[in-house]
Amino acid sequence: MDIEGFRRAGYAAVDAVCDYYTNLSKKTVRAQVLPGYLIDQLPREAPKTDEDFALVQSDFESLILPGITNWQHGKFMAYFPGISTFESMIADLYATSVSNPGFNWVCSPACTELEQVMMDWMAKLFGLGKMFHIESGKGGGVILNSASEAVLTAAVAARETALRYLATTEPGSTLSGDGFDIPDDIRAKYSSKLVMYGSTHTHSLGQKAALIFGLTFRAVPVSTADKYALRGDALQEVIDQDIKDGLIPFFVIATVGTTSTGTVDRIDEIGAVLAEYNTISLHIDAAWAGVALALEDQRGYLRLADINRYATSFCTNMHKWGLVALDCTLFFVRNRKVLNLALDATPAYLRYKEAETGAVIDYRNWQLALGRRFRSIKVWFVMRSYGVKGFQDHLRVGIDHCQQLSKLIIASPSFELVTAPSLALLTFRLGGAAIPADTLPAERNLLNTLLNVRLNARYDVFLTQTLLPSTDEEDVFCIRVALGGRRTTMRDVEEVWAVVVEEGEEVLREWTKTSGAAWA
Repeated sequence: MDIEGFRRAGYAAVDAVCDYYTNLSKKTVRAQVLPGYLIDQLPREAPKTDEDFALVQSDFESLILPGITNWQHGKFMAYFPGISTFESMIADLYATSVSNPGFNWVCSPACTELEQVMMDWMAKLFGLGKMFHIESGKGGGVILNSASEAVLTAAVAARETALRYLATTEPGSTLSGDGFDIPDDIRAKYSSKLVMYGSTHTHSLGQKAALIFGLTFRAVPVSTADKYALRGDALQEVIDQDIKDGLIPFFVIATVGTTSTGTVDRIDEIGAVLAEYNTISLHIDAAWAGVALALEDQRGYLRLADINRYATSFCTNMHKWGLVALDCTLFFVRNRKVLNLALDATPAYLRYKEAETGAVIDYRNWQLALGRRFRSIKVWFVMRSYGVKGFQDHLRVGIDHCQQLSKLIIASPSFELVTAPSLALLTFRLGGAAIPADTLPAERNLLNTLLNVRLNARYDVFLTQTLLPSTDEEDVFCIRVALGGRRTTMRDVEEVWAVVVEEGEEVLREWTKTSGAAWA
C-alpha cells in the first residue's frame, strides 16, 4: 500500500467507524454467534499472494463485526466499562504511525517525556501525594498494559525489597542499605517462604501473580458484616499464623473497588498492621474505581488519605471508566529506586550517555517487558479534549445512573438490593415482598440463577452475576450492574430495568405455579 492507497483506505476506515457508532444503538449488545463461527469461515493458511485491501476491509464488516460484543453500547452493563472515545482512537492512529519500541529515552525522547508529564497530570488529578509524582525525584508513574501487569511488577519489586532486608539481618551480615546484589544463598534460603495476601474478593490477578512466581497466595475471608472489605484484624491473624509456621509475608493487595461489589478495603487498618513489618509492601489495586479519585467528594469514600499514607504502589485503569481505549493502566510507585533495583538489566547495547549520567528515565526498568507502546499520547489527547471538568462530568453521570437504578430496585416489590451503589456499581436479586420470608437460601439462589439464565438468553442487554458470602451456609447469588459507559443514557438504564422486571416476573410466575416445589 502506498501513501495514496493509505489515504483512501484511511478515509474508508473512518467512514466505517462513524457508521458503526451512528447505528450502534440499533445493534444488539451481545454477539449472536456460536463457537467456531469465525474459524469455519476463514482459510486454514495465509494467502499465497496479496489481496485487494478493500476486500480485507469488507471482511471486517462481514466476518468480524458479527462476532463483536458491543462494549460501547448503551445497554452494555456487564463486567466493567471498556470505554473508547474518538480522541483515543485518533491518538492510537498517530501512535502507530510513528511506531517504535520506546524502551528508553533515546528510542524516541517524546514518548518518554510525554509519559512522565501525563503521569504527573493524573497523579495530581487523583490527589496522589507528591511522593508518587515523577517531578518529586523519588517516586513516579508508568503506563502499563493491565492491572495484572501492575501487580506482577509491584510484586517483583516487593520480593526484591524483602530479600534485601533479609540479607541485611542475617547473622554476621556486613550488607547494608540497598546498593548491593542479593546473594544467591539468600534467594535460595528465603524465596520459597514468601507469601502474598489479598482477600476472597481480590481480583484473580492476585492468585495469578502467585502462580507465576510459584508462591502462596492467602485469600483472607471477607464477610457480610464488614461489607466484604478486607479488615486489619483478619489480615493480622493470617499473617501471625504464617510467621509462626516459618513463612515470610512480603506483599499485600488491597482493593479500592472490588469486582463483585465495588467494596473499598480498610486501607487504614491494613496499613497500620503492615507498618509493624519490614518485609511487606502494600499494593493498591484500584483498576476500576481509581479514576473516581478525580472527584474530590469521593476521596473520603475511596480512602485517598490512607492510600497516600500507606501504599507502596497504586494502579488504576484509564481503559475501564477513564475514557481511554485499551490498553492504559496507570501504575504509580512511592519509590522508583525500588523498581530500578528489581528490574534493571542493562547490557552494553542498551547503554547511552543520557542514561549513564542519570539525566533521563528509562521506562524499560519500570516494567517487565523491554518494548512498550506509545500509550501516553492517548491520555494527552483525551485529557486535553475533555479537560478536568469534562472528565469529572463523565464520572458523575455513571454514579447518578447507579443511584437512579437503585431507587427503581428499592421501589420494586419483586427485587431487592444486595449491595448498595458503590460509585457506578450495584448488585440486586429477586426478593422483596414477592418471595415469602421463609424461602430457603438455596431456593432464592435458584430463582436468581433462573433469572440470570433468562437474561443471558437475550442479546439486547448484558449483565453479569456474582456470588457473595452470607451468614447462611449458602452464598448469595445475585446480578451485578456496572454502569458508567460513555454512551449509556438514563433511558438505557430504564429499558434494561424493564427487561429485568419482565424476565423476573416470568420466573416468579413459573415458581408460583409450582408453589416452589419444583425448584427445591
